[in-house]
Amino acid sequence: MMDFAPLFAQLSATRLHFWVDALRAGLTQRFADYTHGELAEWLELQQKLPTIAASTIDLVSAVTIGAAEDCDDATRAHLKELLMTLHPWRKGPYTLFGLDIDTEWRSDWKWDRLLPHITPLENRLVLDVGCGNAYHGWRMVGAGAKQVIGIDPSQKFLMQFQCIKHYAGELPVHLLPIGIEYMPDDMGKHGFDTVFSMGVLYHRKSPIEHIQHLKRLLRPGGELVLETLVVNGDRETVFVPPGRYAQMRNVWFLPSALALEHWLTRCGFKNVRTVDINQTSIEEQRATPWMTFHSLQDYLDPNDLNQTVEGHLAPTRAIVIAEA
Repeated sequence: MMDFAPLFAQLSATRLHFWVDALRAGLTQRFADYTHGELAEWLELQQKLPTIAASTIDLVSAVTIGAAEDCDDATRAHLKELLMTLHPWRKGPYTLFGLDIDTEWRSDWKWDRLLPHITPLENRLVLDVGCGNAYHGWRMVGAGAKQVIGIDPSQKFLMQFQCIKHYAGELPVHLLPIGIEYMPDDMGKHGFDTVFSMGVLYHRKSPIEHIQHLKRLLRPGGELVLETLVVNGDRETVFVPPGRYAQMRNVWFLPSALALEHWLTRCGFKNVRTVDINQTSIEEQRATPWMTFHSLQDYLDPNDLNQTVEGHLAPTRAIVIAEA
């Protein structure tokens, strides 16, 4: 099991201290349940990472750790070889000691779209649900968050995060290899100040239950930042794909932005507003040397990039903000 002692110590100094014992027990069980996967190999890989001291860290304008001058070319090539074993790298980009990790997603573009609209994160306790390898978690720390916890069940995302953290040091950001179902059912007045759920809702068979759980993880007055796939239409419009959507099997409910606002209002959120609607471009999501599999362009109609290969509206995402 990984050492989460720094997380427990940090949480103990916040109003989330009540959660520490249950979280410790849950993580112990979670790691005990790992009966498959390559976690042991990846933990060994982490031990092989070359020793390099980062002279600088920038989490405000990007996620840049160290400078090219902090190591020689041979060390940088060795670092790249080790990190490539964690392919595919989907969320980023990252720069480590002059090594550019060009990920499938330009996650920084999404961050730039939402940052002007959210409540400033200074000194806030933040939860990022379905965080991937926690790229946005680093940017949240750069924006001044007091504590960031990302949750995502993927072992590979966990190890990608751990490799970045190996060089970034003990900053107040952690990734827990769990889904939202492992989180407390209701945190009441002790909940998070801000909860992000980005790229998750359309994978849930019960989107209303997901929204309700997100609300119970927020303190009263806390802020939800919800990003998901949407379609055109009024507040009654919800599209349920008859099969795959952009070749994804596990896409269930795609509401219009107005319908999503209506759902949030019905679930008790206040001051609900859509702050951004953006059709994902093939420049924002694409194959790279760090993610060589098929990507968005392969899932769109080659004769009409506004449609998926199945003939549906091309992926369009809305960011909706609401107050618990």
